[in-house]
Amino acid sequence: MSDRLAPPDAPQPSSGTPSGVPWRRSSRSTGMNNCVETARFGDALLAVRDSKAVGRGALRFSATAWAAFVTGLHGERTG
Repeated sequence: MSDRLAPPDAPQPSSGTPSGVPWRRSSRSTGMNNCVETARFGDALLAVRDSKAVGRGALRFSATAWAAFVTGLHGERTG
């Protein structure tokens, strides 16, 4: 992970699949299950899982960590 996305002492994402939450798939998904799905749970947590292997669990991130990741992706595209 790039140091500009998270400080070196940032907690690592935890794993496990939250139950009872709605999962969302990208609107850019091709319908061939080649994407990730996200779900919000709690006040400030987000889970991400592979749509091809939903039974393998999900990575959970704080909303702050996910926002930093997405911002970094947008920066990579434009810079």
